[in-house]
Amino acid sequence: MLRTKTCGELRKENVGEFVVLAGWVDAVRDHSGILFINLRDRYGLTQIVFSQGVGNEQLDLVRSLHPEDVVQVSGVVQLRPNGIVNKKMLTGEIEIKSEQITVLNRTQVVPFQPTSPEIPAEEMRLKYRYIDLRRPVMQNALGLRHRITKVMRDYFDELNFVEVETPVLGKSTPEGARDYLVPSRVSQGEFYALPQSPQLYKQILMIAGYDRYFQIARCFRDEDLRADRQPEFTQMDLEMSFVDMGDIIETINSLMVRLMREVLGRELQLPIPQMSYDEAMERFGHDAPDLRFGMELVDLTDIAKGVDFRVFSDAASMENGKGRVRAINVKGAAEKYSRKDIDNLNRWVIEQFGAKGVAWFKVDAEGKLVSPISKNFSEEQLHQISKRLCAEVGDFLLFSADSFGTTCKVLNGLRRRLAVELGLIDADEMNFCWIVHFPMFDWDEEEKRWVAMHHPFTAPIKSDLCFIETDPDKIRAEAYDLVLNGFEVGGGTIRIHDSRVQSQVFDLLGLSMETAKSQFGFLLEALQFGAPPHGGIALGLDRLVMLFAGLDNIRDCIAFPKTTKATDLMTGAPSKVAQKQLDELAIKIRNSELDT
Repeated sequence: MLRTKTCGELRKENVGEFVVLAGWVDAVRDHSGILFINLRDRYGLTQIVFSQGVGNEQLDLVRSLHPEDVVQVSGVVQLRPNGIVNKKMLTGEIEIKSEQITVLNRTQVVPFQPTSPEIPAEEMRLKYRYIDLRRPVMQNALGLRHRITKVMRDYFDELNFVEVETPVLGKSTPEGARDYLVPSRVSQGEFYALPQSPQLYKQILMIAGYDRYFQIARCFRDEDLRADRQPEFTQMDLEMSFVDMGDIIETINSLMVRLMREVLGRELQLPIPQMSYDEAMERFGHDAPDLRFGMELVDLTDIAKGVDFRVFSDAASMENGKGRVRAINVKGAAEKYSRKDIDNLNRWVIEQFGAKGVAWFKVDAEGKLVSPISKNFSEEQLHQISKRLCAEVGDFLLFSADSFGTTCKVLNGLRRRLAVELGLIDADEMNFCWIVHFPMFDWDEEEKRWVAMHHPFTAPIKSDLCFIETDPDKIRAEAYDLVLNGFEVGGGTIRIHDSRVQSQVFDLLGLSMETAKSQFGFLLEALQFGAPPHGGIALGLDRLVMLFAGLDNIRDCIAFPKTTKATDLMTGAPSKVAQKQLDELAIKIRNSELDT
């Protein structure tokens, strides 16, 4: 070994020991001829001191060093002199009196200093990811990721789960997002697909009798990206046989308790609260609500039907009750938002959500609702609105009048934005909840047909099956999502194992048996050979690590992520390939010149 200790483990108990350290030069300082180096590795920093006794050749070598040079240092551990102990460093009580320094490798001038408080632009960080990964915050995030996955593996092993790897090259099946396709050289004109999830394989494992499976699984989806989404991502995936929804929720609840305790040193109180999908949409306008602050949505449609303000009354009178007038009360924020600020909010909801805009009232010192639209409301109507919203002096009331879906998007968006702007979120809080009983089906307006809200193998709640031929929108699914601080960190369902029910679902989705067999034939066949009742869940590992680390960008907890355009700035992927490779695959690129 080129070192006997790391740069983060030495303490005053090691005083007098001869040690050898190796790492990166973090800083070089010259104090009246006595030279100091801060030597860094992923474990921490250690101060190295070079006095005249090491000789001029060694001192000249130290003076020639630059940040990020790689060196080896040997010497004796000693206490720092009184008055210069650094309490901010774990190694701050000691230093190494160097006897020998060897340069292992010199660096070119780095594009940015890993320990500088000034963080470069993300494009620069991703291009030079090997430098960025030296930053302590990145090392901490990846270390946290390791601890989380280790706790998960230990936990599931104790519960008799078996870890099984499923194929990466599989069959393309419709699962809601575009597949990444891999052409076959052997079977030209045919393609593998990278898995969007191990869904079908883990169901096969249940049929095969492996009643408790889990996997840290790599998944791939060719979809539009954002701060909390990547084209390739990692799931903690599990499936269980002979269980119901409550069993899976209880299993994950206990996992979260263990993760909170062993990773963050905090206690999570059980049970994690549950609310139905319908309740979440009514109260928060989103199926992954952030419960760290209030500002819940309040329905005012019944009051709005009788007002002279057309924006409200027209929405409230929409055909089939599809329109809603809803509002949020931003407590004590009336004076914090000027007319210019409100105009900016209005413009934002129009551009962001395609809405018609927002209406607003402020509660003045006399408790009255004041706004340019106040004249369109009677005193009684204003009183009813104020009472419904529990309005008090200084409150700021924001309204959306549109279809139910649009009011959800607008008010959820405003709720989250204003909570950040007003500092209402406790960054240290970890607020979990379960959202259960999602709709089984969703109506696709473009294709004019029902589509599966999750996937076509999701089991319906048995008592709702009576609606399958008359009112499919009333059928609820045995589906459940785990939400943390306004992010979905896991989702799962109980699966259909009854072939009769599966056929009914396929019929409703307009999926012929011939089409179903071509897409899912191997699973449908397997279900006929003694399939047990089963269900599972997948936890988004990247997103979970992001939240446990207190980060706001999923790319900061993945070693080598892609940009929002799904590119790897460090390696240059995706890239063109040689014509010879394309010829072997019988692929022709249209309207493109390739380097060969």
